[in-house]
Amino acid sequence: MIRVLVVDDEALIRTGFRCILDAADEIEVVGAVPGGEAVQVAQETHPDVVLLDIRMPDVDGLTVLADLSRLRQPPVVAMLTTFDMDEYVATALRCGAAGFLLKDTDPEELPFLVRALADGGTVLAPKVTRTVVDGYLEAGGQTPATHGVDRLTDRERAVLVLIAQGLSNAHIAARMHLSTGTVKDHVSAILTKLEVSSRVQAVVVAERAGLLKPCSDPEPG
Repeated sequence: MIRVLVVDDEALIRTGFRCILDAADEIEVVGAVPGGEAVQVAQETHPDVVLLDIRMPDVDGLTVLADLSRLRQPPVVAMLTTFDMDEYVATALRCGAAGFLLKDTDPEELPFLVRALADGGTVLAPKVTRTVVDGYLEAGGQTPATHGVDRLTDRERAVLVLIAQGLSNAHIAARMHLSTGTVKDHVSAILTKLEVSSRVQAVVVAERAGLLKPCSDPEPG
C-alpha cells in the first residue's frame, strides 16, 4: 500500500483528495490535515507520499516542506498549487519538491500521479511544466550552467528526457531495456554532473539546455 498524507488548509480539498485516493487500489490516505498538523502526523503515520499545499494561512507550505525533509525517513513531497506565485515554485524546487500538482487535477489521473511519485517518478502536472521552469528561472533559481549537460553521456541524456516525461526508474528501465539498478546509477550520475539535488531540478536544467523542445507535458509514471 502507498501511504499518502494530504495537507491543505481547505477542508473541501482535503476531503475531495481523500475520497479520490481512498477509492483507488493500493493507496491508503493516512491523514488529511491542515498545515499546522502536518509534521506531527507525518511522524506518527510515516507516509510514503505527501501532497502539500504550497500556500496556507496557518503555516507556510514551504516551511512544512523543509521540516518534512529533515525527518529520519522523509516522504516524497509534491506541492499542490494554483501557480499564481512563481517565487514559491522556485523555493519549493530548491527545497527538494518532487513534483507540482494543480488542485484541479483530473480525479482519474490523481491515483496514477501518486503511484508515480511513490515509485520515484517526477510529476509535473500537464500544462504546468513551462510554468515551473519559467517560475524557477525568473525567480532567480540557481541552476548550474547548461554546460553541465555536455558532461552527460548519450544514455544519460536519454534517461534525463524520460525523467522529464515523469517516468519512474522502473518505467525508464522497461522503456530502455535496462535493469532498475542501472537506471538508478544513471540518475545518480545525472544529478551529480548537473550539480542538482532533485529530479525536478534536473528537468529544469534539461529544459534550459534545450533538450526538451518542444516542452512536452509529462505522463503519469
